[in-house]
Amino acid sequence: MNANIPNSDKKRVVIVGGGFGGLKLAQDISKEYFQVVLIDRNNYHQFQPLFYQVATAGLEPSSIAFPFRKIFHNKKHFHFRLAEVNNVKVEAKIIETTIGEIQFDYLIIATGADTNFFGNEQIQKFAMPMKSISEALSIRNTLFQRLEDAVNANTEEEKEKCMNIVIVGGGPTGVEVAGTLAEMRSYILPKDYPEMDFKKMKIVLLEGSPRVLNAMSDESCVKAKEYLLKLGVEVHNNTNVVGYDGEYVTLKNESKIPTKTLIWSAGVKGNSISGFEESVYLPGGRFAVDEFNQILGTKNIFALGDVACMQSEKYPKGHPQMAQPAIQQGKNLAKNLKRIAENSDLIPFEYKDLGSMATVGRNKAVVELPNYKFQGFFAWAVWMVVHLKSILGIRNRFLVFLNWVWNYLTYNLSLRLIITHKKK
Repeated sequence: MNANIPNSDKKRVVIVGGGFGGLKLAQDISKEYFQVVLIDRNNYHQFQPLFYQVATAGLEPSSIAFPFRKIFHNKKHFHFRLAEVNNVKVEAKIIETTIGEIQFDYLIIATGADTNFFGNEQIQKFAMPMKSISEALSIRNTLFQRLEDAVNANTEEEKEKCMNIVIVGGGPTGVEVAGTLAEMRSYILPKDYPEMDFKKMKIVLLEGSPRVLNAMSDESCVKAKEYLLKLGVEVHNNTNVVGYDGEYVTLKNESKIPTKTLIWSAGVKGNSISGFEESVYLPGGRFAVDEFNQILGTKNIFALGDVACMQSEKYPKGHPQMAQPAIQQGKNLAKNLKRIAENSDLIPFEYKDLGSMATVGRNKAVVELPNYKFQGFFAWAVWMVVHLKSILGIRNRFLVFLNWVWNYLTYNLSLRLIITHKKK
C-alpha cells in the first residue's frame, strides 16, 4: 500500500501526532525549506485542557476541535494523512503505517500520552479515562445514562451505585471534573430530575499523594481543596485504589465505595513507537532525547512533548507532561530544522515555565505565574482568557465564550444528551 505523497525536491519532514508540539512545529516549518507530512489517527487537533467540559456537558466536542486540513489549507508543501504508525525503520528512514510505508528525511514523534492504569487490568477494563474527545464524550454519555438508571432503580443500593461518582487523580483534570460535577449536582441536575434527592449523591475525589494539585505550591493546593470541600466534594488524600469491578471501588485499606462511574485521571504514559534500541525507551513510555530533542543514538529522528524525556539537573525526570513544554519544544525544533538546512549550529532547548493553573468551579480557580500567585474570581477570569486565546479558530473561541457566558448567567446548558451508537 502507498500513502500517495507526491515527490518533492525539498527535504521531507514527517510529524507523527498533531497535538500541541507537533502542530506548532508543522505551523512553523510549513512555509519554507521542507515538505511537511503530518500523520495523526484523528483528522483534527483537539484542545485537551477542556476535555473535562465536554465530559460534563459544558461544551460540544466540535467547540474544542479543529480540522488539520483547515489549518493548513493554504500551505502548498503540506500533506496530511489519516493513519497510525506501527513501526520505524531507523536505518532505512521509513515508517510503517496503516496506509503503507512513508519515507522521511527527518522524523518527529509527537504522539503525546495516554492514560496510565499502572498495570491494573481490572481498573483498565471498567474505569473511564479522558485522554481524547471520544473518551470525554463517552463519559458524558455514561454520566447521564447512570442518572436515567437511578430513576428506574428498584433498590436504594442500586440507586446509590448509579448516583455516586468517583474520580481518581487529584491533578488539574481530577480537580476540574470534581468541581464541575459538584456544581451540576447543586444547580442543574435537581431541575432535570426533580424526583431524585441529590443530597444523597456523592462526588468523591481520591488522590494518592498528601494533597491535590501536587505540582503546585502549598498555598494553591490548600485553596483548591478548600474550594472542593465547600462544593461538597469528598476529598481523600493518601488514598490508593487497588481495584474496581464496575460496581465497587476497592481502596488499599480494603474499604469499598459503591459506584458504577469511575473516572480515571491518575497518570499518563507516553505513546511510544517500536523500532528503536531498547536503551532509548524510558519508564512511562517516553523516549530519551538530548538537549535538541533528538532521540539518543539517532541523527535525524526527534521526539516532542509528552513522549519525550529530556533529563537535566533541573528536570531529572524530564519536563512536565503539559501543553507548554510541548509547544516550546516544537517552536525550538522548528528553528533547529531550519538551522540544519542552513548548516548552522543548533540551539539547545531551555524550558520557560509560564506557570500553571486550575479551575475548581464558578469564580474559583488557582493560578501560579512566575512572579505571582492568586486565587478566586480574578484567577478564574485569567484562566478563561488564557484558554480562550489558546483555542484554534475564531468560531471555536466564540462558541466556547458564548457557552461560558450562557452557563454563567443561567446555570443551564442544553448539552446533556446521551448519544450512543445505533444497536444492530
